[in-house]
Amino acid sequence: MNFYWTSLLLGIGLAMDASAVSMANGLKEPKMKIGKIVLIAAMFGLFQAIMPIIGYLIGHAVLSTIEPFIPWIALVILGFLGGKMVFEGIRNKKEEEDEGHTLTFWGLLVQAIATSIDALSTGFTFADYDLSQALIAASLIMAVTFVISFASVFIGKKFGDKLGRKAVILGGLILIGIGLEIFLTGIL
Repeated sequence: MNFYWTSLLLGIGLAMDASAVSMANGLKEPKMKIGKIVLIAAMFGLFQAIMPIIGYLIGHAVLSTIEPFIPWIALVILGFLGGKMVFEGIRNKKEEEDEGHTLTFWGLLVQAIATSIDALSTGFTFADYDLSQALIAASLIMAVTFVISFASVFIGKKFGDKLGRKAVILGGLILIGIGLEIFLTGIL
């Protein structure tokens, strides 16, 4: 298969976790402004590009040390974030449209790192690429993730307006599900 098509398909595959989390963010904050949506998509895209480059630079020597922990790291981080959202959704009996449900920069940073950890190991598969090919592949992954995440926030926002505080619980369950999926896929 062509290098570019392979990189685009890899980008689509890697973007699925970021897509689901982006959707959960839209569910959680249905009145989110466009600037924040762009920031979310850019942050997910950036980290989906950075992680494979880090993996490429580290090389296969470290893969055996890092790879066993990737499922656990994703489970803990996404499980914590999702659990917190579920707790907030259950605790807040009144719908609070603008209070307590906004995504902070630091929360977004944690999400971007957590959803891109699996992309780190992808960088190890770039071992036969030269640096320019690795950078091109990472750029394509970034662009695909940006577009998919951007669209996913809007999808989440649309449903968030209709679901109210139940959307916060649903978003949390989505994060927990992603963490479990990464964990189970990684250990089985």
